[in-house]
Amino acid sequence: MRERTLERVRKLLAKAERTDNEHERATFMEAASALMARHGIDALPPAGTRQTPGDRIVSLPNPWAREKARLVSLVAQAVRCRPLLIGRGEGEGGQRVHVFGFAADLERADLLATSLLLQMASGLARVRPPEGVTAVRAYRRSWLLGFTDEVYRLLCEAESRAEAESCGTGTAVVLADRRAEVERAVATRYPDIRMSVPRTSGTGYRDGVAAGRRADIGRTGMSTATAPELTC
Repeated sequence: MRERTLERVRKLLAKAERTDNEHERATFMEAASALMARHGIDALPPAGTRQTPGDRIVSLPNPWAREKARLVSLVAQAVRCRPLLIGRGEGEGGQRVHVFGFAADLERADLLATSLLLQMASGLARVRPPEGVTAVRAYRRSWLLGFTDEVYRLLCEAESRAEAESCGTGTAVVLADRRAEVERAVATRYPDIRMSVPRTSGTGYRDGVAAGRRADIGRTGMSTATAPELTC
């Protein structure tokens, strides 16, 4: 069942990639995100089943490494994983995100993040700042932030619907227990955590939100733990 669901997601994405109609693209996105959210519920073990959270480190190269890391982090958070930005590796550029979660959720985060990183890169390549915009890099950065925030909102909505549609209160109990387990794993590995909020000074945020609304959910996993190139 798991592979069948993921294959349906991939087929929806393939259809979305072949169309130039934005309405069709948005429809395919909605269907794929709903399937992924439903898969997250169906993959839950029975109440009382003991599982141990896993983790993985995702490396994001320059350019736009922090913006890529933010996308990976929010996608992971939307599908019940816990991401932490841990900065650069020794002697490395770019950024790294340490993602904690249960196996099924880590798999969903991988699948979604890779697809959305590719879409963000291709979208940014097509961006043309409006006439009169002189701070082009700031515009592009704010576009990336807008894209990411809208994708996060759409994923969270799909997850919330899937949780609400699940039968009984047992699902809520299992989800709460799993969130607590993941937080304990994070606290054990990183006892001192500080939160940060990204700032934007550009004018491309609203255009990025619109692009994120049209993004397609699904595709390949991040088996190499690297992200595609985004140009300046």
